[in-house]
Amino acid sequence: MSIRVPASAGPYLDDRDTPDMDDWREVEGALERTYELGSFEEAIAFLNRVAVLAEAENHHPDIAIAYRKVTLRWTTHSAGGITDRDRELARRSDELA
Repeated sequence: MSIRVPASAGPYLDDRDTPDMDDWREVEGALERTYELGSFEEAIAFLNRVAVLAEAENHHPDIAIAYRKVTLRWTTHSAGGITDRDRELARRSDELA
């Protein structure tokens, strides 16, 4: 399923398909994905890689962890929703998994 961004999402996005983000869902104004890693230790290592990315970009996702599952939510609060920056960081998060 590709994500369609509503016109109301803000001026930073155009309304286009993003087929490379099939595992991401738009939930309450954020891009959300849950990763299931091989172990708790692998989940924490992934989380740490995302933390380094977030700090480097000065843009931080909401994060939830439950044993081997890590859920990321990328959104730009100041824009009131999802921006191209959130999409890029979601893609880069996928590369870290």
